[in-house]
Amino acid sequence: MKRYTAYDPPEYVGWEPEAALTEACLDAIRSDPARNAIIGDLGAEKLLDLYRGMVRFRLHDIALKRWVRQGVISKAWLATGEEAVTIGAVHAIRRYPDGDVVGPMIRNAGACHEMGMSVADMLRSYLGTSDAPSGGRDLHFGDPRLGIVAPVSVVGGLCGVMGGYALSFLRRGEDRVALTWIGDGSTKSGEVHEALNFAAVMKLPIVFVLQNNQVALGTRLDQHHRADGFTGWAKGYGITCLAVDGNSVLDVHAATALAVRACREGRGPVALAAETFRMGGHATHDEREARATFPEAHFRDWGRRDPIGLYEDCLLRLLGPETQDRLGEIERDVVEEIEAAQQEALSSRATAEAAPSDEEARCYG
Repeated sequence: MKRYTAYDPPEYVGWEPEAALTEACLDAIRSDPARNAIIGDLGAEKLLDLYRGMVRFRLHDIALKRWVRQGVISKAWLATGEEAVTIGAVHAIRRYPDGDVVGPMIRNAGACHEMGMSVADMLRSYLGTSDAPSGGRDLHFGDPRLGIVAPVSVVGGLCGVMGGYALSFLRRGEDRVALTWIGDGSTKSGEVHEALNFAAVMKLPIVFVLQNNQVALGTRLDQHHRADGFTGWAKGYGITCLAVDGNSVLDVHAATALAVRACREGRGPVALAAETFRMGGHATHDEREARATFPEAHFRDWGRRDPIGLYEDCLLRLLGPETQDRLGEIERDVVEEIEAAQQEALSSRATAEAAPSDEEARCYG
């Protein structure tokens, strides 16, 4: 896809595919018969839908970053470099109207548009307009009608909520699964430990994606986590945990599909330990601090594994070089979608500003 010098990490601007990295992604799938079978059954259109979702997510974040630069909003929480962990997982569940439920963190916003929420509504939530999904209150948005549970500001707090959904599915005998993401920093909150233990004891149909992006705010993983990754850590609760390449949307998708299948068969909960890296700061306001937190080589090495670039090269190998034109068409369509969504949201800012009296009614009514 097109690279944007003003908004992409510098490692992405001149990105070029590396055959060895692409082959490593494909070989990892091929070496696991169960994951290979899932990817082999997807077909061209579903493979391209994964690409469309990641491009939509990247451009949604670039739109927010542009607004920060223009002074439209003060800051934004982005997922640059982590798109595969969200998109691959969401595409492995039954999206509405079929009934599975997701609980995204703010950095998993791509789950919202892939579950059916319009990008315009997502952008309205950042602007705080009265016609936004949150009604102008804040940018933690969701839509229960689409199976999207809104996140909370207290990181880790959503895990117990999603466990509640999974418990209701179990008690009602419904063939439904809950899925949520936990950042490496969030794993250090008490709510997460309680939720994991409760889910394990009750054998709930829930998938926990342990999204290790290597840094919690400005704290590196090695400064707050002594174990080697999260695979063995999750097993401490008696939860099956699958190791996942968080920069390979194919691996994330296949592993999530296996986890969801286990939950439907009564073998939940399941955790995924997804290794990835955030190519930016905690939010747009501290990107310089993030660059100082890790050596330059760390950004360079992860930059070579841009999940969108890697997947483009994988698709060309899986579907043939003629797929390049189709990828270009998809990108152009998504660019138009994002541009239209920005205009819709900005129009709402002019015509649907949330009134203080409305806020009082929501708080005290």
